[in-house]
Amino acid sequence: MSALSAPLAGGLRSLLPGRSAARAESVSSSLSAPVRTLTPPAQLSDLELLDGCLAGSRLMQKYLYERFAGRMMAVCLRYAQTTFEAEDVLQEGFLTVFKNLGSFRRECPLEFWIRRIMVNAALRQHRRNAPLVAVSDGGDYPEDLAGEEFTLSNYNFEELLGLIQDLAPRYQMVFNLFAIEGYGHKEIGELLGISEGTSKSQYSRARAILKSKIERLDAHRSHGFRS
Repeated sequence: MSALSAPLAGGLRSLLPGRSAARAESVSSSLSAPVRTLTPPAQLSDLELLDGCLAGSRLMQKYLYERFAGRMMAVCLRYAQTTFEAEDVLQEGFLTVFKNLGSFRRECPLEFWIRRIMVNAALRQHRRNAPLVAVSDGGDYPEDLAGEEFTLSNYNFEELLGLIQDLAPRYQMVFNLFAIEGYGHKEIGELLGISEGTSKSQYSRARAILKSKIERLDAHRSHGFRS
């Protein structure tokens, strides 16, 4: 394993208090002496952080992790059923990031590259969990929303997260990949091992479920305002 993975042990322990460090401690700790910098981390560009990491600087690795960990945790939470599961995806994703920094071609923003790694880690978690998850969503919803649109912009992160995490895992994955990550249905089908038509159908179903949940949330809000 690349020496770039070493600082993840301490970084993840600080982000996930109380979690077992056994998995993180399995990462190699062999690194060259840290490179000191007088530049505040907020003033360093992503590529400066990247170059520092590739030079073996533990400090730069720590800065890079701290810059992206919060944003990537938000990504992981959208794909997970629980915070515990999201934390596992985040850890696996950052281990992959630090192991493969040398392969980053700088053809896209570093955050975009890291985000894709997190999504792939979430997909692997989904495949591992798929045989253990019930397929029923327990609701009665219209099969299609052809021509109907709804917006999620009026809701805060916690509300949106709750709505998305309540989806059955197969709907959750397709909705995230299509509506948020921008994958096409053919690509989603290849990623999830389903047909393009099934991806379209599950996305339509996910939208119908979310629309129904949003209508109930709006009704609850309106009732609260009238009380």
